[in-house]
Amino acid sequence: MSDASDTILARLMGLHPKVIDLSLDRMERLLAALGHPERQIPPVIHIAGTNGKGSTQAMIRAGLEAAGKRVHAYTSPHLARFHERIRLAGTLISEPDLAALLDEVEAANDGAPITFFEVTTAAAFLAFARSPADFTLLEVGLGGRLDATNVIDQPALTIITPVSIDHQQFLGETLPEIAGEKAGIIKRAVPLVIGPQQELALEVIEARAARLGAPVLAYAQQWQVWEERGRLIFQDETGLLDLPLPNLPGPHQIQNAGAALAALRHLGVEALACEAAVTRAEWPARMQRLRQGPLALCAPNTELWLDGGHNPAAGEMIAATLASMPRRPTHLICGMLNTKDVTGYLRPLAAHAAQLVAVSIPGEANTLSAEDTAAAASKVGIAASTAPDVAAALAAITVQDPQARVLICGSLYLAGQVLRENG
Repeated sequence: MSDASDTILARLMGLHPKVIDLSLDRMERLLAALGHPERQIPPVIHIAGTNGKGSTQAMIRAGLEAAGKRVHAYTSPHLARFHERIRLAGTLISEPDLAALLDEVEAANDGAPITFFEVTTAAAFLAFARSPADFTLLEVGLGGRLDATNVIDQPALTIITPVSIDHQQFLGETLPEIAGEKAGIIKRAVPLVIGPQQELALEVIEARAARLGAPVLAYAQQWQVWEERGRLIFQDETGLLDLPLPNLPGPHQIQNAGAALAALRHLGVEALACEAAVTRAEWPARMQRLRQGPLALCAPNTELWLDGGHNPAAGEMIAATLASMPRRPTHLICGMLNTKDVTGYLRPLAAHAAQLVAVSIPGEANTLSAEDTAAAASKVGIAASTAPDVAAALAAITVQDPQARVLICGSLYLAGQVLRENG
């Protein structure tokens, strides 16, 4: 039986099917009708960037909670259930609360043009305003400047994680254009943590920060992070932290941990809670090991992984993660959207993949066909075939190589499907 919120969410999806029209006017009108909940939420840490937003947010949350703080969090998209997007003082929003908030927002909107993301963001703001907490972690949905989350006048802190080329149809074709959109979250005199950036992106971000008088805490300038002898070393103006490596796998998580630690240190969090930030963060579908559930049981001797990254920068991060793992033949099960740079994503993986089995993403209108994904893989030198679904792909791989390492990858929508089906 579906929940009441599922029915409302399905109806809201129909308001603006798949059309993203970036603007803050609709959001500002709706928030005014709701009595401006965005002005009443606990101090906001606002996070933009192309890759690493979610992992960085998860580490900041783990650190703040270890310091005894109550933390609201807003993320998108969800993987298995919509409720994952809204966390109230550490707990996912309940079904009755979500349904009631969505009803309230829909009534306040009164049939005016609105997008799904705007309605759900307004519902999150209402929930955050009505529930006491010490901090609110807000992850940008798309871009920054015109994203529905960018209505907070005075956040406590803003963070920009690495910026790369993605969502060109909305954010611009070049790195400086995209960086300009992300830099739209910078606010006058509000401190800004900047993760590692390509030079062209960094110039745009720093110029905007200078114009707004925003104090900058930038990687390689005000803080450094590196791996040394199997430990994570972080250094800033306050001194050195010598910590365990992040529990989230992959070399790129060192950089994400650095941005999270820079934020936590700025907020005055002590060293023990900083350690919890890197050892206790949870972030599904980012090089997540699947050890349980029907899929894992089907292939008990395989090493099964799941990742939702979907742009060329994510492909490079996954390749670096695979390179850092013990050697083992790696087979990819890949499904992607037709809006993504498929060859750009797959090219870095070619050196690490024994083969790729392509699938289409069930129930997703913008899925790339399995045949097209397989053709893109062949083009970059990966032996490729197709399968009707993930279970069939896994079965085909394990017949050939029962001890394989298998990575299901290419899309957060595919990852969500896998998590739902795998229970």
